[in-house]
Amino acid sequence: MQKIMFYCQYLTGMGHLVRSTEIIRHLATDFQVYFVNGGPPIAEFPIPSNVELINLPALWLEDGEFQIAEGSLEVEEIKNMRRNQLITNFDLIQPDCLITEFFPFGRHKLFFELLPLLEHIKANYPHTKIVSSVRDFIGRQNLDEEVDIICYLINQYFDLILYHSDPNFQNFASTFPKYRELNCKIEATGFVAQSFPVKSKENTHEIDNKNNHHPTILVSVGGGRLGYELLESVIEASSLLESQIPHQMQIFTGPFMPEELFTQLQQAASTKKNVNLQRYTHRLLEYMQNADLSISLTGYNTTMNILKTGVRAMVVPIGHYSKDQEQLMRTKKLAELGIVEVINPEDLQPNHVAQRIISCLNKEINTNYTHLFNLNGADNTTNILKTFLKTNQQVLMHR
Repeated sequence: MQKIMFYCQYLTGMGHLVRSTEIIRHLATDFQVYFVNGGPPIAEFPIPSNVELINLPALWLEDGEFQIAEGSLEVEEIKNMRRNQLITNFDLIQPDCLITEFFPFGRHKLFFELLPLLEHIKANYPHTKIVSSVRDFIGRQNLDEEVDIICYLINQYFDLILYHSDPNFQNFASTFPKYRELNCKIEATGFVAQSFPVKSKENTHEIDNKNNHHPTILVSVGGGRLGYELLESVIEASSLLESQIPHQMQIFTGPFMPEELFTQLQQAASTKKNVNLQRYTHRLLEYMQNADLSISLTGYNTTMNILKTGVRAMVVPIGHYSKDQEQLMRTKKLAELGIVEVINPEDLQPNHVAQRIISCLNKEINTNYTHLFNLNGADNTTNILKTFLKTNQQVLMHR
């Protein structure tokens, strides 16, 4: 069985981790997969049991600066440890393929470990194939400044780009205008949407246990480092709505929301019997499937859940606008297609949000959007790599 090492680093949210995990879940049916996780651990986040997990000392970003676990070593010491650990593990595994999630289209703050790894592979393992795994929108505001270094890195080290989008929604040429300067193969996989888990009475009781006479509103903000203002507003809006539309509101703040902000939201929700607030669930897709309305940001994975379930959706494109316009770009496309209703971040007054919720709940629900877009990106990724690596293996055997 051929071996794949998959490098994933999530620096602010958890979207890259969720998408990567869905991909490796499918890859592990045909490959021995080693998953390198460089971000902070998330309690209860499920890594497939047939995947070997390699945890690097965690790094993440706050205000543009690297953060490390409390009581850990200095940042530079952690960097050295990670760089050495990556190369040591690569030598032990000697994979047929290395996949870097989003690099080199982003993650340039990780040059300190990724460039030495790529140079090590090039010098010592020239037959190892190196692949970049990329979401639908690159969305980097400074892309023009970095496009030349991206082209150089792709042409110097990479053999394949896996582009996780449906061309009917967004094509690679639109998100990376200098694509003609890239000397490697580019494969559109379709969207990577999560799979519905196998249901049982035990694992669906909590999610299905809702008042059939009252609509259920699901509110989520991904990892939680962004989106506090949305959660604060919907909690206040819930009180305004109660007399007009009795409802149940399920809120997930995300595992990375700062404790102080989480406590403030807890206090605000504690007086409202119809509001349930939790940090995290790995079963968000199931909650969305059973909701009457989803209110969220427009990260990649939440968007996939909207497309998969066809739930009524109201989105607020809150992102790192000074650096990353991914959510703005995705929101514009979704709105043009009539898939979502949009509230701009500056319009999050509770009265306005309450009225928009009423309007959305009165909309006819969609069955799903699976007929419009290819949502089998994880399975397609596996098939593409099977063909790609098999061809490479055959070439090596005949030399």
